[in-house]
Amino acid sequence: MRAEPKPLILVIEDEEELAKLICLHLEEAGMQTQVYNRCALALRFLKRNFANLLLLDVNLPDQSGFALLEELKANDIHVPTIFLTGNALEVNKVRGLELGGDDYITKPFGFPELVARIRAVLRRAESNTDLNLTKNVRVIDAPFEFCGAQVVPIRLEIEFPGSKSVKIGRKELGILAYIHENRGSVITRKALIHSVWGIHADVKSRSLDQYIVKVRELFKRNGLSLDSFRTVHGVGYILGPEEEAK
Repeated sequence: MRAEPKPLILVIEDEEELAKLICLHLEEAGMQTQVYNRCALALRFLKRNFANLLLLDVNLPDQSGFALLEELKANDIHVPTIFLTGNALEVNKVRGLELGGDDYITKPFGFPELVARIRAVLRRAESNTDLNLTKNVRVIDAPFEFCGAQVVPIRLEIEFPGSKSVKIGRKELGILAYIHENRGSVITRKALIHSVWGIHADVKSRSLDQYIVKVRELFKRNGLSLDSFRTVHGVGYILGPEEEAK
């Protein structure tokens, strides 16, 4: 039987001995750990790699944990985060949670409780993504109109005129949703890839173009024009007003 992968916990803590103790207890609890004592080092890692959860101190040598969380969001990097700090002021707890922190634990703390809280946040994070079809579309999202067809996320279908329904893939659905949400604006290839696949996905422009071709061919086979959806040479795409296609 294949073993479940161990979650990777990033411990961003500048107290060396405490960081070692945290890692010891987390690894005994079946988790992987990686320690950074500077926000900049953690940010560099997260721009290129995946982590399941951050244990983040508030007061760090190069910047605050609050600032790091804001910087991660600005880079479209979303990782479940537990603040682990000696800063017990209520105003800081409130700020940490309002910034998107999932929990706020003050020092001193018990390691069994820390492990339990980490597991609770990991469970919530997993359940929150159960409904995701792509990074930008959930199965419960409302249907939307796209160039004369109705896109229905819950069924992974497009309803064409004449009551003909056709199944589509998740990535095609994500592409249509992002284009629909940004109608009238130039969409770069990179922005479209990041929206559908995620910021760390290794997806080339050529692969994206192949998905676009599939979408165009699907609409053409079912009698609808995508003339209003145009390629912007060297940049990406734009979906103009419906009247432009007439």
